Amino acid sequence: EVQLQASGGGLVQAGGSLRLSCVASRFTFDDHAIAWFRQAPGKERELVSCINRGDRGTYYKDSVKGRFTISSDNAKHTVYLQMNLLKPEDTAVYYCAANDKCSAGGANFWGQGTLVTVSS
Repeated sequence: EVQLQASGGGLVQAGGSLRLSCVASRFTFDDHAIAWFRQAPGKERELVSCINRGDRGTYYKDSVKGRFTISSDNAKHTVYLQMNLLKPEDTAVYYCAANDKCSAGGANFWGQGTLVTVSS
């Protein structure tokens, strides 16, 4: 069974930073795109960032470009989301997910969420 373990959420003041980690196990890490989605209370889930399989190309939602950086450590089967200059509107539960390609429509495998709260 595919497992994705997300961690790193917490409470931070606006302008602060957090680094989320997603450890993947029980599947071929290099053959999957790994994405970070988020869902804020009362809002729909949205794709925040994704790193593709193969060339490891990256995608970012417009509102996080220049502030968030996604990266992967293939040896550790881990994908990171470095979040800088956090804003209150970044508050959400963040989920990592694995799929055959980056897609805003969803993913085949999901990890549990990690809560990010940004205070103003």
